[in-house]
Amino acid sequence: MNLNALRHDIPAGIVVFLVALPLSLGIAQASGMPPFVGLLTGVIGGVVVTLLSPSRFAVSGPAAGLVTIVIGAMETLGSFSSLLLALILAGALQIVFGIIKAGRFARLIPGSVIQGMLAAIGLLLITQQIPVALGYEGNRGLRGIFGDPSFHLSPVVAGVALVSLFILWLWATPAFKKNKFLTYVPGPLVAVLWGSLAVVFGGNLFPESIQGMPRILLPSFDSFGELTAQLEGPNWSAWTNPSVYVVAITLALVASLETLLSQEALKKLKQQTPAPCSDKEMRAQGIGNMLSGLLGGLPITAVIVRSSVNVNAGARSKTSILLHGILLLLSGIFFSEMLNTIPLACLATVLLYTGYKLASPELFKAQWKLGLAQFVPFIATIVGIMVFGMLVGIGMGLLAQLLTSTYKSHSNALQLTRYDNHYVMRFQQNLTFLHSPRLQSLLAEIPDNSVVRVEHDNAGYMDPDVKALLAEFGSRAEHRGIVLDRWPS
Repeated sequence: MNLNALRHDIPAGIVVFLVALPLSLGIAQASGMPPFVGLLTGVIGGVVVTLLSPSRFAVSGPAAGLVTIVIGAMETLGSFSSLLLALILAGALQIVFGIIKAGRFARLIPGSVIQGMLAAIGLLLITQQIPVALGYEGNRGLRGIFGDPSFHLSPVVAGVALVSLFILWLWATPAFKKNKFLTYVPGPLVAVLWGSLAVVFGGNLFPESIQGMPRILLPSFDSFGELTAQLEGPNWSAWTNPSVYVVAITLALVASLETLLSQEALKKLKQQTPAPCSDKEMRAQGIGNMLSGLLGGLPITAVIVRSSVNVNAGARSKTSILLHGILLLLSGIFFSEMLNTIPLACLATVLLYTGYKLASPELFKAQWKLGLAQFVPFIATIVGIMVFGMLVGIGMGLLAQLLTSTYKSHSNALQLTRYDNHYVMRFQQNLTFLHSPRLQSLLAEIPDNSVVRVEHDNAGYMDPDVKALLAEFGSRAEHRGIVLDRWPS
């Protein structure tokens, strides 16, 4: 083992652990699962996937972007155990994707659709976590805050959440980023520590509010049997439910896409020679998700937030990621009592802030500046995901991108320019039957007694329907006093 690399990997692994701990707990809580499930998923991603992954820096674990899919899937399937079966099938699909080298097809997904997907995930996280941050424990979401008579806003819970949000914002300001020491203390960890201190020391000042504040409930383990008793197995009998396969395909596609996008983003932070193979990464993620489904964990992806922290902390090898996974395991087994002081409101603010970064106003402004051809698919993806679900939303975004790109392509494929009574028509690309309406409208603009020149060198192919329109115009040109120059045959 390279001792010089180890000198950098050990502190990097500790920093990644400090970031992953609150995120893993928060993602499990947001998914409606016990916090231990989030730690278990982080351990599988941090150890098993890392050992199989070709990347030295990519950190895998539970992803905030899949929370909405998990919640929707459990509502559809009726139980977490059925979701676990779908997760096993999703992992198997990812392995197949890797075998058939499907990783390259991720590059076909337009950037507008990808940005729309991330923004939609961010907006869904925000809408789902606002009630939790305010202390609402029902299942009616935002409606429950206003319509559930049993809910009463606690100023103490709201205050704890607001201070947590302030800490997260403060840690992201340029002044704090310039402080080298503070960059090694993650903002989410400070926000969670604040919440724990508020619970421990605030009981004397606000005993009723603190006692009623929703908190993490990690079980304590006195034996290996108690640990294994917390693990839920898949519902194998659910294989007859068609919805299981729909959820499996959704998980496989979205988890694979998020992993590949994280890998592409990671390349910009840290070059690896040779570059990690996306198909090998897909197989590693597939094995990790199959194991997570068997043991009772959540879906796993490579996560760019943790991966970027790993790189920025100075990691040199996989050792830092393995160390973070081991620390997650030890914290769940030996420090459950300390973790149980963390309020759910603090974890919700971590996810709220994550959602804001995914769906920031700057992202909408940037997409708008790119033009309607990018903005329309971006918005279509967001609306589709929030109203109909992830797969349908991505499909709507792809369709919108196809239509806008086709329109832009067709509008620029044919150009008609006038010089007195001379008209020059330029064919900028190959013409198909879809260009026929545009061509017909341009030909209709040419008046009698004109000279028409056609520049068609850029059109290597013209559809028979296009040729038929040109032939029809040419046959009537002499009767209309139109002189044809370089008319295509």
